[in-house]
Amino acid sequence: MESNFEEIISGFLEKRVGIANEFLSADLALHLKENLLLLFENKAMKEAGIGNGLLLSHDKKIRSDKIFWLEKKDNNPHERIFFDLIDSFILYLNRTCFTGIKSYEFHYALYEKGAFYKKHLDQFKSDDGRAFSMIMYLNKGWLAKDGGELKVYQETGIQIIPPDNQKCIFFKSNELEHEVLLTNVTRMSVTGWLKTSL
Repeated sequence: MESNFEEIISGFLEKRVGIANEFLSADLALHLKENLLLLFENKAMKEAGIGNGLLLSHDKKIRSDKIFWLEKKDNNPHERIFFDLIDSFILYLNRTCFTGIKSYEFHYALYEKGAFYKKHLDQFKSDDGRAFSMIMYLNKGWLAKDGGELKVYQETGIQIIPPDNQKCIFFKSNELEHEVLLTNVTRMSVTGWLKTSL
């Protein structure tokens, strides 16, 4: 487990984007995907918005994915394993990098065929609590023709990251603009933020 954590941190320190290709086990990724698909089938997932609080808005020209927020109180066994993994990562991150992470928030995200999310930063203008962004993909057998890559705008150029199953992406929420390119098939992930506020 710690080897995955170190892979993320070292990649982040070297390239501003940390990547671990097998952050989620194959079994956990499968069960989280099953949870997500069941929520989608039951119409429990909602159109994602832009901004927060009173500034929240919906604009399908900017963002067209659907989301469902994860809650520990739901006590789903597979989500509990996921939260345990995140708790372990935060302990390691705070111990080795002194990041001061105090809380987090995560949601399922589903992009249907033709969906996308235009270039943006993850930190709100009215709230600087989000310190790091994390994305964990649930897309087994993803192909180049499927699209849906994460496009990260680095100072040194563009970084394109395919949303491969089990992979985790990690970067500072207030630094790197990024977008989700148009997907040609259903694209799924667990996406969230590590926060310095409670």
